[in-house]
Amino acid sequence: MISRRFRTYLPVVVDVETGGLNPQTDALLQIAAVILRMDENGRLYPAATYSCHVEPFEGANIDPKSLEFNGIKVDHPLRMALPEREALTRIFKPIREEISATGCTRAILVGHNAFFDLGFINAAVERTGIKRNPFHPFSSFDTATLGGLAFGQTVLAKALEAAGISWDSREAHSAIYDAEKTAELFCTIVNLWDQKIGVPMPEQG
Repeated sequence: MISRRFRTYLPVVVDVETGGLNPQTDALLQIAAVILRMDENGRLYPAATYSCHVEPFEGANIDPKSLEFNGIKVDHPLRMALPEREALTRIFKPIREEISATGCTRAILVGHNAFFDLGFINAAVERTGIKRNPFHPFSSFDTATLGGLAFGQTVLAKALEAAGISWDSREAHSAIYDAEKTAELFCTIVNLWDQKIGVPMPEQG
């Protein structure tokens, strides 16, 4: 059912924490991905979360202001970060398995200001030479746009509040927390649309 709902694409919610704003020069420090599924009634829900801390690539820039923002201590002994290639492989494996299990053709990234997360994922894939990136290289679903449409709010915290979803600012800017809250928002918007407007079933291909 989920493959038909999104034209053979599997929506996967992603949040990254980084050492700056430039995916070509700044470090990727943390990735979280939430796989979504549909229940027997066709309602979308967050099913599983995968995350990994990432070692900065050689020569990566890390802006101290970014670390103040996301609270990451790059050299913390308990961070247990993995090199980029290993981290991406760990995140991509369950996504590929879900694509196969659902009959989808590939994943499509869902994010809040999704271009940012997709840009860092694509840059890391290119750096590491990974051949099988499960994500569509340029298409994405952006919950900033969808939140503006559905609730008149583009800021994640405000869109969640308008949707009646809890938000703890003390937990914000952790990739896991932000990805899971973004997943809740995306599922809420899709389910409301399907309930009020109807379920679109586009032709595959």
